[in-house]
Amino acid sequence: MFRGKKYRKLAEAIDKTKEYGVIDALDVLKKADYKFDQTVEIHMNLGVDPKHSDQMVRGNVVLPNGTGKKVRVLAFCKGEAEAAAKEAGAEFVGAEDMAEKIQGGWLDFDAVVATPDMMPVIGRIARVLGPRGLMPSPKAGTVTTNVAEVVKELKAGKISYRIDKGSNLHAPVGKLSFSTEQLQENISAFIDSVLKAKPSGAKGTYIRNMALSATMTPSLKLDMALSR
Repeated sequence: MFRGKKYRKLAEAIDKTKEYGVIDALDVLKKADYKFDQTVEIHMNLGVDPKHSDQMVRGNVVLPNGTGKKVRVLAFCKGEAEAAAKEAGAEFVGAEDMAEKIQGGWLDFDAVVATPDMMPVIGRIARVLGPRGLMPSPKAGTVTTNVAEVVKELKAGKISYRIDKGSNLHAPVGKLSFSTEQLQENISAFIDSVLKAKPSGAKGTYIRNMALSATMTPSLKLDMALSR
């Protein structure tokens, strides 16, 4: 794969044999000279087998300093919940009318929350929302009777994560324009959440390795002491 000059220059400055502390890793990433504000991402490989239900890892965490991205929330609800969702900051609120818009190709939103009574309506568009990671679910906390609270959390920087088939987790933890302290707080919150989500069926080393990267940068191995 062809890599640009800026990428190659940064890659040369990275010691691939070294496990970096968070501050040192961020110092390297912040040297990435691009004209847009890159997203910082954390990557993990876990010592679990997602083929077994008792080893599935998934969870939610509200990052203390948000993700740096404006989250457009769509709320499926009616009545009092509709007014509460609007007051909490949801950009789009509705029911059957929203489902029809989505069936027509509309997808100008980043997160979906719904009250339980709306699930039959959402079932009609599950094939659209599911593959895009937008399907609300009780496990993710996005099917709830308290829509307003979840809308506020999503707007504040709540993210959901779920292990993939290769036992990997990937999550955004902020923007390079964030201060080192803000990113460090977000990264710590994410690692703590994953540790708390350790399944009962997990044996041996739980977090095998971790890395940090930005949108247009190589990844840096993180010190595994951070996961203990």
